[in-house]
Amino acid sequence: MVESALCRTLAASLLGGALLAAMPAIGGVIDATPANYGTALGNLKAGDTLRLASGTYTQSLPLQGLNGTAAAPIVIMGPEDRSAVFQGQSCCNTVQFDNSSYIEVRNLTLDGMHRPEPFGVDTSGPSHHITIENLKIVNYDADQAMIGISTKAVAWNWVIRRNTIIGAGTGMYLGNSDGSAAFVAGTIENNLIIDTLGYNIEIKHQNPRPTNVGMPTGNSRTIIRHNVFSKSGNSSGGDLARPNLLVGHFPLSGAGVNDRYEIYGNFFYRNPVEALFQGEGNLILHDNVFVNDIGDAIHVMPHNDVPREVQIFNNTIVARDDGLRVSGLASGYTQRLVGNVVYSGNSVTGPNQSNNVIGAYSAASNTLNAPTAALGTLDLFPKSGQLTGSPIDMTTFAEFVDSSKDFDGRARTGVHRGAYEGDGTNTGWKLSLTIKPVAGLGGKTPNPPTNLTAN
Repeated sequence: MVESALCRTLAASLLGGALLAAMPAIGGVIDATPANYGTALGNLKAGDTLRLASGTYTQSLPLQGLNGTAAAPIVIMGPEDRSAVFQGQSCCNTVQFDNSSYIEVRNLTLDGMHRPEPFGVDTSGPSHHITIENLKIVNYDADQAMIGISTKAVAWNWVIRRNTIIGAGTGMYLGNSDGSAAFVAGTIENNLIIDTLGYNIEIKHQNPRPTNVGMPTGNSRTIIRHNVFSKSGNSSGGDLARPNLLVGHFPLSGAGVNDRYEIYGNFFYRNPVEALFQGEGNLILHDNVFVNDIGDAIHVMPHNDVPREVQIFNNTIVARDDGLRVSGLASGYTQRLVGNVVYSGNSVTGPNQSNNVIGAYSAASNTLNAPTAALGTLDLFPKSGQLTGSPIDMTTFAEFVDSSKDFDGRARTGVHRGAYEGDGTNTGWKLSLTIKPVAGLGGKTPNPPTNLTAN
């Protein structure tokens, strides 16, 4: 890909910005427009906020060699209504990180212009402690290889929060196809990803991690929570068919071998060609809602390696075909399916099943309010007096983030099965293809959890 003159000029000027970032941060607010933001980029230092005006930005946003600090990140933000619009260019990815850290990018619209070259967000060199928040990413859809948010180099402690990705080739593709670019200790929360050709999100499997770039060496977790995933009739079929969310395995030895995915509070809706979720390695899946009236819900199965630690509990699953299928597991790991509600066309398969409610797809309406209704009235909350049983000992899941809360953030007693605590009228969030709020936080998203990384 050929860079434009402005891209080269901006990238070069950022080298000076990196030197300034090493100096004691003063921090200030810098206002910029489409006409002068390139000059402002070159002068940013730790603690600064670059405030972009509404308007159309016809060049990229290169953030190579730009570094804030933990106490003084660099913030680049547009208006709350995302009226600062960056148009995708054939020369460059629209937002490009490279050897960057402690940067927050907020409140922008990225428009791929249906061009076949650019990604929305990408990193080509090690980047860490990056926050991508409240971006609207559209028209990166020329083919399935076009990506809304991509990490093609090692990346750790990223927060990807409250973004809307519509109609991309692939919503997020975190890691590289050969396992060489690990995505570690990330938080992906409250995003809306719909109508992608391929994956809503794929996080790739991981080879042994490099030891010379400052990556975490202790046990970490990547959190995927309170997102909305949906694929529709424009999904690729045949060899290009993809799940809504796929997570690959962590390194098979060395740093990261005990890392986990903790995936909870998400709404998975429809996929005409593949399962809603597929995973391997170490994964914890709890308090999610899965609805696929045209296919499968959950496949835990070998992909580039095999599933190892697998704990699936307190999910509500309604699927025409496979509801919950777990196979090809490694021995010697904790593997259990507990407290799930599964109405599907095929039997549940997997080890150590207890306290699950399992029935035919056609029986879902016996216990759930409106499990086959259209969006707007779709409601998988239990009917009055339904889906209760002897209390499940929730302390056995206490090490997992928010394992004591249901899909809407209510405190769990262990009595109700499935993703919801309670029965009768659902006073929580109505299932829809919108950004999901978090109960008890006034619709705002939470801060990322403290991960298990020893830096």
